Amino acid sequence: MPDRTAPIARFLAPIGWGSAIRQPLAGDASFRRYHRLSLNGRRAVLMDAPPDHEDVRPFVKVCRHLLAGGFSAPEILAVDPDAGFVLLEDLGDDLFTRILPGKADEAALYRTAIDVLIALHGDPRPLDVPPYDTARYLAEADLLLDWFLPEVAGAPTPAPTKNAWHAALREVLPLVERVPGRVVLRDFHADNLLWLPERAGIKRCGLLDFQDALIGPSAYDLVSLLEDARRDVSPATVAMALDRYLAAMGGGDQAAFRAAYAVLGAQRNSKIVGIFARLFRRDGKPAYLDLIPRVWNHLAEDLRHPALAPVRAWFDAHVPPAWRRRP
Repeated sequence: MPDRTAPIARFLAPIGWGSAIRQPLAGDASFRRYHRLSLNGRRAVLMDAPPDHEDVRPFVKVCRHLLAGGFSAPEILAVDPDAGFVLLEDLGDDLFTRILPGKADEAALYRTAIDVLIALHGDPRPLDVPPYDTARYLAEADLLLDWFLPEVAGAPTPAPTKNAWHAALREVLPLVERVPGRVVLRDFHADNLLWLPERAGIKRCGLLDFQDALIGPSAYDLVSLLEDARRDVSPATVAMALDRYLAAMGGGDQAAFRAAYAVLGAQRNSKIVGIFARLFRRDGKPAYLDLIPRVWNHLAEDLRHPALAPVRAWFDAHVPPAWRRRP
């Protein structure tokens, strides 16, 4: 990564934060880096997104949309999209992941998170982001074959195996079109949600990492929240969350919704296994490998749904149980 010290100084000086103390914050799986700034009792967060690798414009667009809708996204204090910097409101450190388990009421936090999704998916305002289409579903799911399977098989995935994978997915993906298309944030999980108890209603749930938002099936963000790669959500909380969401959204065809939920879970968890293998092999981040067993458990549960029979048959034929593990 290039040294960004001088560009950071050029961004911060004109907006009055040039002499701030900078403290690195934990990053994510992207090339973005974050710093907490402290200056005369004020705090802010600097997003550093090297423009050769990242584009802050989608983040800024979605952030402004969320703020205008009454959600607790961080306020944007300054932005230089060409240099790849955004100065943000500091929402604190109380990520759901950090205050669970034991330090907070899981059910209360997840009820609020579900209420955020109910409000988000009921929001009629348009947002100009791409659709979640079949080509994107397949490209994401291919990460399993491109990165994870070579790790455990010791060889690239053969073309016939990939062709069979696409055929199985194409057979089940039409099921996701039976649920409404809404703005989906796509990384809506405990590592990107902040507890803000001093606020009211849905504002008690702070939102991070939403720059990849798309227009897609409303069930997707529930999968992201409840089939979390980083923590186990209790079965009681999962059941409560799904029931609360479906009741608020008018019920509808619950069988169709749960089938779409399973299909999206299988697609998303396959993608995540591949991403974690890529983070290890390409980016030198081995810690993500330790999360893979939990993701395989989620995937196994998704595959139990009768709608996933073609995908389950593909796994049985091409991914032996001994491979479904941490590489």
